[in-house]
Amino acid sequence: MNTAEMFSLTQKMEKSWDNEFQELVKALPKEDGWIGSHLYFYQGFWCPALVLKSFISFQKNFQAFASDVILATFPKCGTTWLKALAYITLYRSHFARDENPLLSSSPHQLVRFLEYDLYLNNPFPDLQNACAYEPRLFATHVPYASLPTSITDSNSKIVYICRNPLDMFISLWLFSTKLRDNNLRPLSPDEAFDKFYHGIYAFGPFFEHVLGYWKASRENPNKILFLKYEDLMEDTNSHLKNLAMFLGVPFTEDEEKQGVVPEIVKMCSFENLKELEVNKKGLHASGIPNADFFRKGEVGDWSNHLTPSMVERLEKLIQEKLNNSGLTFKLSCKTSRIFHPTE
Repeated sequence: MNTAEMFSLTQKMEKSWDNEFQELVKALPKEDGWIGSHLYFYQGFWCPALVLKSFISFQKNFQAFASDVILATFPKCGTTWLKALAYITLYRSHFARDENPLLSSSPHQLVRFLEYDLYLNNPFPDLQNACAYEPRLFATHVPYASLPTSITDSNSKIVYICRNPLDMFISLWLFSTKLRDNNLRPLSPDEAFDKFYHGIYAFGPFFEHVLGYWKASRENPNKILFLKYEDLMEDTNSHLKNLAMFLGVPFTEDEEKQGVVPEIVKMCSFENLKELEVNKKGLHASGIPNADFFRKGEVGDWSNHLTPSMVERLEKLIQEKLNNSGLTFKLSCKTSRIFHPTE
């Protein structure tokens, strides 16, 4: 599917909305999205037209099990990597060590999105057969405040990952550039930056999204594991062991002696995933080519793209948004530079 076909799919999705849904949408603020299709401001965040109806179906109809695991992420913050790590770790007892499900299926096929996949064309999908094993494992980009109450009020677990906003912005802009309708002029860095600064992008604003999960994780750390991409990159082994413990499948002493942890880390590494044939071809359920989910995965790449004035504005925005929250971001692995909102 090329960009024109994807844009056409979104337009058809909007035209297919029934009258009742059309009336709801009319009352929502609307903006042009980064790839050309519309964004609708719903429940405090900008929802892409492609998944607005499926998100509402997910929100209304999803019934969580106490054993469910939900991988919640902001776009371009390590979603694909987290899916691979969580899937292999959680279900490792179901396949032999020399078997690797990642060779035949992309992480997005193994851990399916709720709004971007399962509910995309069906308000009541067959969720039982959507997961190969138990407990059920799903993914979403939906903000914490908009999750179905069956998730927030149950014993189901949430794993959340975010990334420093400078790298996230660059990744989002370059990703969107690949998907943007060919009939539209390219979105310039300045235009993208302005939209980002004002929170106008899929599932934005970023800071409200991140803080929603951050505050909830501090209130209930047994339910929500809050991860940062930069920390995971710096010490994947330790964070993988914490993830396994949180999911209720800790690595045994024998597994640690046998090197299972570094094995999984290597198997799920960005470099390995990017080179797998299954991730070089094929499409995600939303129509996005699997290969487009992989770029660099580096920490600090923003320094190769952002102007000094952009960096200054973003650092001031970080300070404003995260002040007194206790949340900090590491902006570079090379310098171990950490941005504290009180700087």
